[in-house]
Amino acid sequence: MATKQEFRSFDDLLASSQVPVLVDFYATWCGPCQMMASILTQVNDQLKGQIKVVKIDTDRYPQIASQYSITALPTLVFFKARGVVDRIEGVLPLDQLLTRLRAHLN
Repeated sequence: MATKQEFRSFDDLLASSQVPVLVDFYATWCGPCQMMASILTQVNDQLKGQIKVVKIDTDRYPQIASQYSITALPTLVFFKARGVVDRIEGVLPLDQLLTRLRAHLN
């Protein structure tokens, strides 16, 4: 599961991470987002120590969602060295998601 942490800004979160960051942009009312949550728990378990999984509620942080042009939910944005390296809209099965993420970890 994603770890709850407080940061002064989203940029601080990205800058302080020693590993790539997978951000799940979601909303509590979004059914597909709830499906993605269990997949992300498995991703976190399988890639523990290699990536950080962060969840951002677009209703609570609309400015961050707007900054990254989030128009569909769920949207996963994968950051490496503070830059976006992949973006996934909608639900993706665990095996396909792991394949895409691992391609950026080499």
